[in-house]
Amino acid sequence: MCKDCGCSITDERSEELSKNPQLNDKKTIEVITKILDKNDSEAAHNRAHFDRSSVLAINLMSSPGSGKTSILEKLAGLQELRFAVIEGDLETNRDADRLKAKGVQAYQITTGSACHLDAFMVHKALHHIDLQNMDVCFIENVGNLVCPASYDVGAHLNIVLLSVPEGDDKIQKYPVMFRQADLVIITKTDLLPYFDFDLEAAKKAARAIKPNVDILEVSTKDENSIKKLAKWIKFKMEMR
Repeated sequence: MCKDCGCSITDERSEELSKNPQLNDKKTIEVITKILDKNDSEAAHNRAHFDRSSVLAINLMSSPGSGKTSILEKLAGLQELRFAVIEGDLETNRDADRLKAKGVQAYQITTGSACHLDAFMVHKALHHIDLQNMDVCFIENVGNLVCPASYDVGAHLNIVLLSVPEGDDKIQKYPVMFRQADLVIITKTDLLPYFDFDLEAAKKAARAIKPNVDILEVSTKDENSIKKLAKWIKFKMEMR
């Protein structure tokens, strides 16, 4: 359990709660429920804010090092989408600085010890982001394959990244994250010849968890794969 926020406490874990004497406490459960309810209310407020600006909000989730920031840099280079980025990390402004160097409007949230972003953090960040003339606002969540899936930040879509070096077994090991995905991106596919990663097995595992989920194979060394991602995002913009 995340000691900062109780983010791992979900309805699906009610049975586990009942077996854990440290968590099977009415007051504890009530506090966590209130936290989640307040977060959901704030998330709805964030979504309304994006809607008023006609901006598609996309939550990017993955483990650290999967390539979230690198892919955003490449998208910026294509200049096919006008986007801003809300960055989440425990410490440093490095990712936001990288994107600013590419001409992207970016705001860094440093969470300290919190293992994910929540709707309130994103709301505060929105005061520092100008959404005028933007198509998309990416919310790059803290690198973590568990906790971000439990908190709605007010995005319209969730994209989950899995890099080839992580292994194709991670989808089955961390199903909650992939169950939230509107798109699964398998990244660093240029490394497939060097790792024991079964691409088809990974796709099958993702669709076993969420049937018909969209899946893209992306390498930052392959511009065409980045263009396919931009095309997917544009399609989702048109569908709104």
